[in-house]
Amino acid sequence: MTTTGTDIVELDRIAVHESLRVLARAEATDWERDTPCAGWTLRALVAHMTAQHRGFAAAARGAGHEEAHWREPADTADPGRTYREAASAVLDAFAEPGVTEREFVLPELGGPFPGRRAVGFHFVDYVVHAWDVAATLGVRLELPGAVLDAAVAVARRVPTDPALRGPGFAFAPARDVPAGADALDEALRLLGRDPEAWPLPGR
Repeated sequence: MTTTGTDIVELDRIAVHESLRVLARAEATDWERDTPCAGWTLRALVAHMTAQHRGFAAAARGAGHEEAHWREPADTADPGRTYREAASAVLDAFAEPGVTEREFVLPELGGPFPGRRAVGFHFVDYVVHAWDVAATLGVRLELPGAVLDAAVAVARRVPTDPALRGPGFAFAPARDVPAGADALDEALRLLGRDPEAWPLPGR
């Protein structure tokens, strides 16, 4: 259980489904839009998100050390479909009994890690990536307060070693968090995003 009293696998499921919901808003003309991830179009971001789902699914089953599972898809002609398939794969892997008690090898984060912590990293990654997509498309992000509170708690524990932050890694270097920042803004800043540069509608 997390500090919010909600199981981390359920929190992760909510975040992944929100990423699916916002990405479903993408039109054919949106794939070359810039995103909050510097240098990445929406197409490139979704390719990365797809690879991460596949890699974490493999890690849940003891194969995280195999580089092939972390490679971005070679065919990006239909990124939405490929992403949906990868999301289904990781949700199925995380739903297996005992997944949080396993050991995950996560090359980008310098693992191995206990399963519960590894699922937590995936969870916070997809809170942030759901925001990335929502910000790119200019749509609302709909995540419950308990999910955002849990995301902050996990974000505070993500390694801040500069050797594990920046291009090629899951997160950019952390930004300063101003006094009074809400849970979403704090989580985003801790993980290197700039919410002021990419305001969401309705916030």
